[in-house]
Amino acid sequence: MRRRVSDVTQIRNKRTSRTCVFSTNSHVKPRLCMESCQATAIAGSSSLSFFQKPRCFEGLTGVEIVMLSRQAGVLTTRFLQNGSRAWRSFATKKFAAPPMTYISGEEMSWYTMKIIREQWVEPFIDTSKWEYFDLSCKSRDETNDKVLHEAVASGKRLGAIFKEPTITPTTEQVKEFGLKKPFGSPNGAMRRGWNGITISRDTIHIPGIKLGFERPVFFERHAVGGEYGASWKGVGKGKVLTTYWPEDEKEKPVIIDGRVLHDDESAVVVYDNPLDNVGDLAHIFFQRCLEANIVPYVVTKKTVFKWQEGFWQKMKKVFDAEYKEKFLKAGLLDKCGGELIHLISDAATMQIIRWTGGGFGMACHNYDGDMLTDEVAQVHRSPGFITSNLVGKSEDGSLIKEFEASHGTVADLWHMHLRGEETSMNPLGMVVALLGAMDHAAALHPESQAEVTKFTLSCREAVYEAFRTGNGTRDLMGPNGLTTEKFVEWVAKNLEARMAKEGPAEIFTGEKVEAAPSKKLRKRYQAVDEDAMKAFFDKFDTDANGTISFDEFVDMTLDLGIAPLKAEELKKDEVRDQMHAEAESL
Repeated sequence: MRRRVSDVTQIRNKRTSRTCVFSTNSHVKPRLCMESCQATAIAGSSSLSFFQKPRCFEGLTGVEIVMLSRQAGVLTTRFLQNGSRAWRSFATKKFAAPPMTYISGEEMSWYTMKIIREQWVEPFIDTSKWEYFDLSCKSRDETNDKVLHEAVASGKRLGAIFKEPTITPTTEQVKEFGLKKPFGSPNGAMRRGWNGITISRDTIHIPGIKLGFERPVFFERHAVGGEYGASWKGVGKGKVLTTYWPEDEKEKPVIIDGRVLHDDESAVVVYDNPLDNVGDLAHIFFQRCLEANIVPYVVTKKTVFKWQEGFWQKMKKVFDAEYKEKFLKAGLLDKCGGELIHLISDAATMQIIRWTGGGFGMACHNYDGDMLTDEVAQVHRSPGFITSNLVGKSEDGSLIKEFEASHGTVADLWHMHLRGEETSMNPLGMVVALLGAMDHAAALHPESQAEVTKFTLSCREAVYEAFRTGNGTRDLMGPNGLTTEKFVEWVAKNLEARMAKEGPAEIFTGEKVEAAPSKKLRKRYQAVDEDAMKAFFDKFDTDANGTISFDEFVDMTLDLGIAPLKAEELKKDEVRDQMHAEAESL
C-alpha cells in the first residue's frame, strides 16, 4: 500500500511540550494551525515551509517537526534549531531505490532495523519497489509458511535480498508463541530456491579503529550438502546397507556401504556432498581474493574424509587454469611456494589464531565453514563484525545475492527493551548487509547506481564516524557508549549532513589506528579468573619485570602451539597428518 505524504503535521517544542497541529491533505493551499497560535504553512511532497512563525515557539529552539499519516504512522521527523531561517525547512529530495526483497525478522534485530529504516532510509529513499516479507514465527504460523515460499520466489525473481535475523523456534518457544508446529530454519529453503553456491563470510573493518584482524579475512562456505542436508534414524542392533541407484534404471545399483550394528542404540546418518557447483564457488572465491589482494587457501579434512578430495581437486583445477598466473603476478603466492595451499581443517583452526594480520581467505565445506567462521568472529571481536552473504545462481547465469548479519535476534537485549531498560545494540552487521543488498540491486539496475552508491557510502561512513568519535554502542565504547536509539539518532543527523552535500560521498582517509577499548568491557570477561590469568602471565614473564619480551613471547607461542609456521612446514605437517590418518584407518 502506498503511503500518503501526510494527513497531519505536528510541530512540537521538545522543551515545553507545546504543539502546533496543521491538518489538511492539500499540497498547495496553506495549512492552518488547529491550535491558538494561528500559524500557517504549506507542505509539498518533500518540503514544509512556514509563512508565519508559530507564536507559541517565539524565542525558543529545539523544535521537532513530525509528519504523520493516519494509515502509516510517523513518516518523517526533522529538528529545527535556532536562527530565523530555521523556520523554512526543506527535506532532501528522495530517489527511487531499485527493486529488492526485504525479509524482516524478530526481536531486537527487528526493532533496531525498524528505527534505522525510519531515520536513515525513508528520509532519502523511495522504497516502493522493495518487496517486504514478515518471516517472524507468528507470520509463518498464520500463513502455514506460505510467506517463506513467497519470499523465496521474490528473491529468485529480483536477485537482491536483505534478511534480518529470524528465529527457528525450539519446543519451548512453540508453546510460548502459541505456534501450531516447530517451523524449521528458512535457510534450507532459501539455499535450494536460489541455487545456493556459497556463503561468503568476511570480516567488517571500521577505518581508524583496531578490532581483531588488521586486514580483511574472507571465507567461502559451500552452501549445500554435508551434515546440514543429512537424514538420520535412531536404530538398534541389526544391519545397514547404503545403496546408490543410478538415474538410468538400466544401470545396476551400487552398494556404497554395508555394516553390522552391535549397539542397542545407534544413529544412522546419510548425506552427500554435491560437487557440480564447486567450480562456481572457486571463481567467486578466487576473484574476490584477487580483488582484495589477499592470499587464498582451500581447507578440507581429506586426509581422513577421503570423499572431500573432490572439493580440493575442483578448486585447484580452476585455480591453476585461470587464476594462478594472476596471483603470481600480484605477488600473493610468494610465501606459498608459488602454489595454491591446501590446509587440513585442524591446521586452519590454529592458523586463524596465528594470522591476526589478516589478509587471507579460506574456502571449505559447509560444516567446516560454519565452525571456522565462528572462530574468526571471536578473533575479530564478535559475530557482529562478520558478514554472511548467500550467493546463488539464476537460470540465466546471473548471481542471486542474499545479505544478512551473522548474529541472531539478540534475545537478551530484546527482553531488556520490553522491560523498559536501556539497551545498546550494535547494528553494524545488519547495516552492512542492508547496504550490500542495495548495492547489488543497483548493479542489477545500473540506471540508479550513482544515487544508491552515494547513499550506501555515506551511510557506511556515518556509522564508522560514530565509532571513531566515541559515539558508538557500548560493545566498543564501553559504559559511555550510546543507547540503541541515541546511536541511531546520531548517525541519522550525520547522514543527513552528508547527503545534503553536492557530489560523491566523502570517504575517511585517515591512517591513524586508534586503540580498541579494553576487552574487559565484554560480558564474557566477567567469567575470567584474573588470578589464574596473572599466574599464566608470570609463567612467561621469566625475568619478572612486568612485561613480556620478544624472546618470552616466542617461548609462549611455542608452548601454546600457536607460533606461525613457514609454508614448507605447513606442507610437512599436512603430510604427517595424512600418514597418521592412514595409520589409524588400518
